Amino acid sequence: MTLSDIDRKLVKRCLEGAPGAWQDFVDRFLGLMVHVVNHTARARGLELDAALRDDLVAEIFLALLSNDRAVLRRFRNDSSLATYLTVIGRRVVVRRMLQRTLASSGDNAQWQAQQQPDSDPIERIDDRDEIMHLMEQLDATEAAVVRQYHLEGLSYRQISERNGISENSIGPMLSRARKKMRERT
Repeated sequence: MTLSDIDRKLVKRCLEGAPGAWQDFVDRFLGLMVHVVNHTARARGLELDAALRDDLVAEIFLALLSNDRAVLRRFRNDSSLATYLTVIGRRVVVRRMLQRTLASSGDNAQWQAQQQPDSDPIERIDDRDEIMHLMEQLDATEAAVVRQYHLEGLSYRQISERNGISENSIGPMLSRARKKMRERT
């Protein structure tokens, strides 16, 4: 899906610093960001109170404004703005949740024990559009595993249960799929 004319004009107004543009942007995408925060927390089995949810939503919007709106300037206009903002929002939320987990536990070993190999949250959701295009070239099982891990943020255990695949085979399958996708870029 390409960028709608409404969103194209809204991004342009925001980048130019037009009066009221940022408020229009927030009004348009606030509901989406709340959904992203709630969904990301639920996917990780976390309960959020209203204050923490509001803080995470604010963090997303601050990330969009930082460095003179660099994230919006990098938008390539080859997907919907909502899709792009969802990926950015999820990155911000996952990063913040990891920071909170590390800070509250004070125990790096406990955090590391909960993680799977190759589980860098930023890498997991990096460039959704490119992954979607490359996944079309994988077989159905590989594509499902890549989608569930990189785009939905599921753990190896969740993928294993959902697909009836041994948990120990998820990592090698992801590695093979990434290699195939790298070879086709």
